Amino acid sequence: MIDIAAFAALASFIASLLIIFTQNWHGKHSLDLTIGGIQKIHNQPVPRVGGIALLVGIASVVTAQAIDDGFAVQLDTFELSKLLLASTPAFLTGLVEDLTKKVSVKARLMATLASALLAAWLLDASLSRLDLWGVDAILQLIPLLAVAVTAVAVAGVANSINIIDGFHGVAGSAVVIMLAGLAYLSWQSNDVFVMHLAMLGIGAALGFLLVNYPTGRLFMGDGGAYFLGFWLAEVAVLLVIRNPKVNAWQVLAVCAYPVIEVLYSMYRRKVIRRTSPGAPDRLHLHTLFYRRVVCLRLARNDQRPWARNAVVACFMSGWIASTTLVTVLIGDTVGNAVGVLVAHVLIYIAVYTRLVRGRWDPNPAIALGFFRSQSVAREWQ
Repeated sequence: MIDIAAFAALASFIASLLIIFTQNWHGKHSLDLTIGGIQKIHNQPVPRVGGIALLVGIASVVTAQAIDDGFAVQLDTFELSKLLLASTPAFLTGLVEDLTKKVSVKARLMATLASALLAAWLLDASLSRLDLWGVDAILQLIPLLAVAVTAVAVAGVANSINIIDGFHGVAGSAVVIMLAGLAYLSWQSNDVFVMHLAMLGIGAALGFLLVNYPTGRLFMGDGGAYFLGFWLAEVAVLLVIRNPKVNAWQVLAVCAYPVIEVLYSMYRRKVIRRTSPGAPDRLHLHTLFYRRVVCLRLARNDQRPWARNAVVACFMSGWIASTTLVTVLIGDTVGNAVGVLVAHVLIYIAVYTRLVRGRWDPNPAIALGFFRSQSVAREWQ
């Protein structure tokens, strides 16, 4: 198990280095030149095609196993190949956006939906169980509805990873931690195939992180974010489908942070600020932590200009690791898992409000924007 993760990490790491060393050849297309944009923190052009390295990390293991049957014990290369094939629309559409900066948000969303539908077809990866009374019966009665629900869920997780990809190491470390939680649950369930999928994703992400963090010499870009997000989502879906003893709420709680972030961002933009849900801003939790905590407490270091940026991943990975650990330890019942999820949402709102308002507010309704006084409105700018 460790061998395939290590092999994926090595392949991803080498591919990441090759991208950096050859950027003079492809930089015209691959460099992120939008310095100073509303969501940009870096001050130098950086290649944003790290998704290629992530794909190479996993594909190399599948290829090695196909060439040498003794490479990895019980590695189902046929099923892995089908999942890689299913990831193609999401990955390629994101990569085209990385290279051209001309792919619309709608087109990228449709591509992630297409990948989810392909996975449902190729691997029968559709959720007929959400551990909701009445809903499960409907999903089992109407298979097409189950496919549609799964596609929306997978696309949502894939896009959520892209949303949290704003600082060095944040998205990559988040996926590693969440996949580790899912790998543990699959190990408990003796599901070797899903555990292999999780370990491959962990390995590929770690290889990329060795170059991405802390200095940010390579970005995963939209292609990498959608690919990793799709992989995470499908591991979660397959874990629920293949293991009746694993409740869907526990799996959701493991993946909760990026989902909460994207849902709250949509609510904040549409309801509170009355703008497009897809409009970029600097009000994500990780961005607020950077602006309201890191920049105020950590002096700028011209010798290490990336230091402030890198601190954000420490905060976010600590947060995600804590919630993941609690979830896998006590979330084995629906009640406990829902409790962990609700606690996560409430803590998120409390911390978010603290960062926005500069103080702990006892009224959570303020964070939800139910009271829109002029003073509160100014705090959201």
